[in-house]
Amino acid sequence: MPKPKKPLLKKSVIPFDSSNIDLADPEIPDQQIVEMAIQGNMDAFSVLYQRNINKIFSYIYYRTGNTHDAEDLTARVFHRAMLHIRGYVNTGVPFSAWLYRIAHNLVANWHRDNERKKEVPLEDSEFKLPGSKYPESTLVEDQDVEMLLKSIRKLSGERQTLIILKYVEDCSNAEIAEIMGRSEGAIKSLYHRTLLALRYELEKTEKNLK
Repeated sequence: MPKPKKPLLKKSVIPFDSSNIDLADPEIPDQQIVEMAIQGNMDAFSVLYQRNINKIFSYIYYRTGNTHDAEDLTARVFHRAMLHIRGYVNTGVPFSAWLYRIAHNLVANWHRDNERKKEVPLEDSEFKLPGSKYPESTLVEDQDVEMLLKSIRKLSGERQTLIILKYVEDCSNAEIAEIMGRSEGAIKSLYHRTLLALRYELEKTEKNLK
């Protein structure tokens, strides 16, 4: 009769003293709170939720283009994270990268199911150009932003994701690699190709406006 396999020890069983941690303290590193959430502390998971919900919603909104679907998918991201938090492994990038990866996969499924792209209204955009003290420059800046957004929307979903993570969410190459399931080298290469494609689309848009 074969012997039963010895169960593998997970990070969640590593002793972690959380008795002296005040969850209301904003200075507590995410990783300490993550360790508490892994051990089943729902208050700790609530803190992670509060710290990350806006950035996850923002990312999903940019990729779906409407509030209703963004809210629904954001709720699903955190529900899935809560179910699988015990399996979380620290890979050296911020905890938010794990949430972004869940969001990235859900958004990819959403696009496959819907087979459509939606545009984010200009007034809701976070692609902001540097401010100016001259009021007459506002119209020019708005036109520049609109042209940029139109060009970005013409890129593939993968390249749109890279642009959003890099410039809207301010993620590092290591975080983007984790989120998109690529190596850092592949992300750097994709980033270079994306900038070339974006430049091409911008030039086309400028010609069409003349």
